[in-house]
Parts: sequence; C-alpha cells; structure tokens
Amino acid sequence: MIKKRKLNKLNLIILILSIILITIISIILINIISKPKLSKEEKELQKKLEILNNIDQKINYFNYNNIDRYIEYKKQNKQLSNKKIVLYVNINLDKKPYKDAKETTYLYKNYILLNKYNLVSKTYKPKNLVQVNTEYAKENLLLTEEAKNQFILMAEAAKKENLTLYAVSGYRDYNYQKNLYDKYYSIDKEKANEYSSKPGHSEHHTGLAIDISNKTTSYEEFDKTEEFKWMQKNAHKYGFILRYPKDKTNETLYQYEPWHYRYVGIKISTYIKKHNISFEEYYVKHIEK
Repeated sequence: MIKKRKLNKLNLIILILSIILITIISIILINIISKPKLSKEEKELQKKLEILNNIDQKINYFNYNNIDRYIEYKKQNKQLSNKKIVLYVNINLDKKPYKDAKETTYLYKNYILLNKYNLVSKTYKPKNLVQVNTEYAKENLLLTEEAKNQFILMAEAAKKENLTLYAVSGYRDYNYQKNLYDKYYSIDKEKANEYSSKPGHSEHHTGLAIDISNKTTSYEEFDKTEEFKWMQKNAHKYGFILRYPKDKTNETLYQYEPWHYRYVGIKISTYIKKHNISFEEYYVKHIEK
C-alpha cells in the first residue's frame, strides 16, 4: 500500500514537471514563430548600433539619420566615448567649418544658434531692435528689446558694487560683418576664422550678442578686470552666457573671448552655467534633439 502511494506521488511529480516543460517549450516556440523576421535594412542597422554599443538606448539626442557619420567619426577618434561621438557629430564637428552650412531655425527666438555650421540670410533682421542708452553703450548700439532690458538690469546691479559694464558692440547687419571679416581676413588669413565670423554666421547679426568692456580697459583684456569676475558669477542671473569660453573652443570653433556675451534667457543661461557646457551642447541636447 505504501509502495503504491509512493509510486502515485512520483507519477504526479513527473506529470507536473512534464506539463511545466511542455509549457516552457510552447512559449519558446510561440515566440520564435510569432517574432517577425528582421529585414536586411533592420539587420544592418542592428549591426551599426552594436558598433556604437547601442548608445541610442542611453541618450535621447541620438539621431538615426547620422548613424553612418557617427561610425566614421568613431573610426577617426577612437579615444572619444560614444556619447561624445554623438554630441560632436550632432554639432557637425565631423564636417569642415562653413561647408554645407544650413539656414538656422528658430530665427526670432532667444535660443537661435549661429556658428560655422548655421547661418541666416543676407536679408535677415531680428525683431524689436532698439537703441541702448549711451550711458550703457557706444552711440547707436542696437540690441533686441529683451536683451537690452536685461543688459541694463545687469549693468545697474554691477554699478551698485562700483563696477561698470559698457557695451562696445551689439547688432551688426550682413554688410557690416562682411566688411569686418574681409578686413581681418586680408590682414591674417591664417587665424582670421578663429576670431571673426563670415557674414551670415555672426551672432551679432541676431541682436542678442554684446561685446563688453568696463570703459577704462580694452575689451580684449576684459578678463583682467573686476567686472569680468563679477560677470562670471552673475551674468546667468540676467540671461547671459560667456559664449566662447576658454575650455570649449573645440566645440565653438572660436578662440576664447572673455568680452563676448550672448543673451539666451535666464532658464537656459542658468542651466548652461550649472552644467558648465557650451551653447552648442545645450542646443543639441535640449533644442534640436
């Protein structure tokens, strides 16, 4: 009787295990059968993503249209992380400056991007350009109204600490920039592109960029002044960023310019300050992603 019970129990266990095994096999077979076959293009894409360690799953600014460029740039820059590869290609650093430059988007926004890969047309003119009072700027200097108002607020705040912020350059139209660039290029073909923009590419064309001095020191030596130290701590509170920092020249493709500030709005300037990134990086990650 006992032997029979043991046999029945064993049979029950075997039956249960058999059912479980059959269920598992069935599930696997169903998945295999129901799983759609990858097309040739999908398989190729999968291989390419594996080369980049599937970085597309880790960042939200991955652009599938750029995948071949990512892979090529990775071959040439093996020391860079995959995140940097994607960032730099999205900035267009894999291309020759000014080559295949495109007309920028967000033409009348504070976060418009102009650089060696993005430009505006000859006829572009920002909206709401206004003259800045000569107490704060050179005669006939223009900025967009919002940028002007924020600059004056910033200058007044600095004045309370016995510091002077004075704008020496603001809005420049296409022809002004062309004459300026041609002049610099005729003098210094080797390095002109490091400190001057071709017409259509200059931030000054947006009415959002200003070159600042303290009236007594040349703007080119602005980083030797107390005003510069103050700007480093406070410019972002008024929506301005140091547009061409010393440690971001590989992304901006312009030399360090301690006098050149760009109005982008308080939200963006605060983020850039907090994370110590270039405007190019912010744009790629948060605007044109």
